[in-house]
Amino acid sequence: MYGVCGCCGALRPRYKRLVDNIFPEDPEDGLVKTNMEKLTFYALSAPEKLDRIGAYLSERLIRDVGRHRYGYVCIAMEALDQLLMACHCQSINLFVESFLKMVAKLLESEKPNLQILGTNSFVKFANIEEDTPSYHRSYDFFVSRFSEMCHSSHDDMEIKTKIRMSGIKGLQGVVRKTVNDELQANIWDPQHMDKIVPSLLFNLQHVEEAESRSPSPLQAPEKEKENPAELAERCLRELLGRAAFGNIKNAIKPVLIHLDNHSLWEPKVFAIRCFKIIMYSIQPQHSHLVIQQLLSHLDANSRSAATVRAGIVEVLSEAAVIAATGSVGPTVLEMFNTLLRQLRLSIDYALTGSYDGAISLGTKIIKEHEERMFQEAVIKTIGSFASTLPTYQRSEVILFIMSKVPLPSLHHPMETGKTGENRNRLTQIMLLKSLLQVSTGFQCNNMMSALPSNFLDRLLSTALMEDAEIRLFVLEILISFIDRHGNRHKFSTISTLSDISVLKLKVDKCSRQDTVFMKKHSQQLYRHIYLSCKEETNIQKHYEALYGLLALISIELANEEVVVDLIRLVLAVQDVAQVNEENLPVYNRCALYALGAAYLNLISQLTTVPAFCQHIHEVIETRKKEAPYMLPEDVFVERPRLSQNLDGVVIELLFRQSKISEVLGGSGYNSDRLCLPYIPQLTDEDRLSKRKSIGETISLQVEVESRNSPEKEERVPAEEITYETLKKAIVDSVAVEEQERERRRQVVEKFQKAPFEEIAAHCGARASLLQSKLNQIFEITIRPPPSPSGTITAAYGQPQNHSIPVYEMKFPDLCVY
Repeated sequence: MYGVCGCCGALRPRYKRLVDNIFPEDPEDGLVKTNMEKLTFYALSAPEKLDRIGAYLSERLIRDVGRHRYGYVCIAMEALDQLLMACHCQSINLFVESFLKMVAKLLESEKPNLQILGTNSFVKFANIEEDTPSYHRSYDFFVSRFSEMCHSSHDDMEIKTKIRMSGIKGLQGVVRKTVNDELQANIWDPQHMDKIVPSLLFNLQHVEEAESRSPSPLQAPEKEKENPAELAERCLRELLGRAAFGNIKNAIKPVLIHLDNHSLWEPKVFAIRCFKIIMYSIQPQHSHLVIQQLLSHLDANSRSAATVRAGIVEVLSEAAVIAATGSVGPTVLEMFNTLLRQLRLSIDYALTGSYDGAISLGTKIIKEHEERMFQEAVIKTIGSFASTLPTYQRSEVILFIMSKVPLPSLHHPMETGKTGENRNRLTQIMLLKSLLQVSTGFQCNNMMSALPSNFLDRLLSTALMEDAEIRLFVLEILISFIDRHGNRHKFSTISTLSDISVLKLKVDKCSRQDTVFMKKHSQQLYRHIYLSCKEETNIQKHYEALYGLLALISIELANEEVVVDLIRLVLAVQDVAQVNEENLPVYNRCALYALGAAYLNLISQLTTVPAFCQHIHEVIETRKKEAPYMLPEDVFVERPRLSQNLDGVVIELLFRQSKISEVLGGSGYNSDRLCLPYIPQLTDEDRLSKRKSIGETISLQVEVESRNSPEKEERVPAEEITYETLKKAIVDSVAVEEQERERRRQVVEKFQKAPFEEIAAHCGARASLLQSKLNQIFEITIRPPPSPSGTITAAYGQPQNHSIPVYEMKFPDLCVY
């Protein structure tokens, strides 16, 4: 029956006759359009025949492919495309299965033209919105085949480009067809993402190869359109833009693996480009997921080469800055914690020389300069990310970093030994560098919020350390916090300007919050400035930072009381250089003289008191003539001009406290306070700091001076407190505490075990003793008023006041009105 129907054309089914009629005798003539219109009308009129039409077309196409009749293959695919575009009935699912079967057949071919033809048909199909869902359709083959085409290595450059372009378009079609349809295959599964994402990155990576050709100006737009790198970038952006919250991880992980496998972290240019594409393509609320992935990858590569870790950190820096404009969420402290942990690990690697802490035959030797490069990258990342955070988050980050700095305290023991000391020092330097990066540009109107007590205490305690580099970082950090109007660079060099108006300083009135801050912390700041000035290891940068700090306090936080204290502080620094109890070198003494001259010149012009300005100007002019080595212009230069003898400095070269207190007192300043010399007090920080002795930190001479004598010639001999005296005081205090504890124990035991009568008698006796003492006090303090008539003499010759009632007293006539 079927054989007879096959031989007789008139007996064949109508759909087969209509399909056969669309093929011309000569394939070069192309599709017969009139017959194609008839086939389309028949498919629309009888949709139940659509699946049979598709199966028959598929059969013919497979036969033509096998016979290498590629002209008829193209006609069959064109017919299928037109049927797909025209038909949207419920029976289209079975037709689609035949269509996908034919596309797969073309993609399996070794002919590039057939692969491109099949891809183009699939892309057209991907753009069609189907009316009915499909529950059993699979695109695994297409994902694999299109990914393979993206990696084409055909000998012909033009054909290779076309195949790669087709592969990218095919992947783009698969994404569009499946990403928004929950009933379709989940394209976000790792098995698919591990093929799609690396294929796109592979074409992005070879952008230089595509751009190496130089097309003619007329062909440039067409060539630019055929660039696989740009098409891959658009496809990747589209893929990431469609990613939901739960799919970000599966999309990012293949990127990290691809960069690892191809060693693309070290040049870091391509890695940064990839993550910029990612960060600008995903939804802003998903940014923190990418940051978390990068942080986890950095931890996973903690034992990789320093160049690899540095590349990851720089990519993290770029991504974090972009993410900060969106929503970072809870990732802020997690990111800083990870970076600080990597910083400590890098310090350990640099000290030990290996990743395992011990060098063996199979250990990878670490290059110190590469670790240093990685540490600088981490610090830069911390600063760049912190600069994008709001003020409240930035304050939290500052406190968090400061809490990680190892300090010599009772609650934060330091590591001992040479290796431990080196690790502590390097950790302190790196964390303070990070803190300086975070504090740069920090703007906070309330200094109490910017420098809370717990942060300021820890920060200033590092200013007492022996390491000059650490002390310099502390000064720079303080300057960054205090400078809120951008005046820091105007004090980068120390000088005695005759007119400070050329600096164009931005000065605002001291706010109430600043006044409260200075009342609470001013003495603490002054003390550390004073102690920093006395350091032997100070260099020019330290004095420049000290000058900048004094100047910024005067501009940002100063009221009349603060000005008075700052002048006292600088005069005390001048005394340090003059008396030289610390045995400072000549350069340090000259630097202190010059520092005092520069600051007093500045503050005198800020206060605008003519007599004060005149005194400062006279001393500076005298120094210019007789002692230029006491001015900053001769000291803070590349080759300082110093004096070999500073012991016999005449009074005309010094700023006199009595003169300054006199001229400022006449302008309303507190002259009594100005007359008092500045003397810092010893605190626990000195005992916990790394000093050779407490006496090196501050003088402990307790002097009792007679303030009634203006010349203060008579003085009580000073009691020198030595180490033995302090030790004895500590031991005695411990013994007193033990005795007090024992006495309390006996009292409690007595009240617990003694009879009630004994306790009552004891308490009664104490009450009687107390009452008698009160009576004596009342008798001494409460006396009757003296008699206006005078006194009478008692039997023993002592004068005795006689009490006379008020109504009997005789008043003078002047009291009567």
